[in-house]
Amino acid sequence: MAGRRAAAPGTSTISRCCLRVRASRLPAGLKVLLLAIPLVAACDGPPGETDRAFTADGKIIAMSGGAGGAGNACFTCHGLDGQGDGVAVPRLAGLDAGYLQKQMEDYASGIRPDDAMSRIARRLDAGDRRSVSAYYAALPAPASATASTAGPAPAIYLTGDPSRGIMACAACHGAMGQGGGGGNPQIAAQPWAYTMEQIERWQTGDRRNDPRGVMAAAVQRLTDAESRAIATWLSRTPAAPAPDSAAASASVAVSAAARPAASRETRRPDRSDGA
Repeated sequence: MAGRRAAAPGTSTISRCCLRVRASRLPAGLKVLLLAIPLVAACDGPPGETDRAFTADGKIIAMSGGAGGAGNACFTCHGLDGQGDGVAVPRLAGLDAGYLQKQMEDYASGIRPDDAMSRIARRLDAGDRRSVSAYYAALPAPASATASTAGPAPAIYLTGDPSRGIMACAACHGAMGQGGGGGNPQIAAQPWAYTMEQIERWQTGDRRNDPRGVMAAAVQRLTDAESRAIATWLSRTPAAPAPDSAAASASVAVSAAARPAASRETRRPDRSDGA
């Protein structure tokens, strides 16, 4: 090729940079290493046919782990049907796609830190995170629980406590935890331990990816007994498809307007998310 010098006798050309090394002056072990460099460099190139096959769609990513590898496949923790483990791993099936994708982006960026999920999300590109979120959103929600087994919702969930600045969970997440669109996810039919862990993370500031600090403010003054009552009731409450976004927004707006001013205005002053 014009402009490219040929390798001199007794030298090795490495990759396209045409680096030349006098092989006769190198130890035998280093000669072998240099010969292997082009093979290693090839592994860092654009995704090949195999990589594309393992990220062809959301289901394949969930089952194979995509670029993260089989050891990070979503189903190993969240189950083949996206229902979680019923103990501490959350249900993904039937949740809002926008909510799921936001969580994946927050894991990847570090806004929502988690030892396992942050590592997994970072190994997927934006398109893969979007695809796997859409896959889980399209899966059917569990239908095992019934409203009769859940019992009545705790009063603190339905009405909050204006005297302590606690807003009602139902105002955003619905009277039965059915959610109100991507910004207010469905929280019914989630494991007790998972809900408790998230409440504790909001309270301590370990989780801070809520717009305007709404969740942190909502749970900050909950007692341990109140948190446990909410988590227990939600774990027994049946899941339901998230309502239509437009209808949900209207419903949430009406509920928010009806809340006492003390409950509506509670915000964390130290938010840094720009929301």
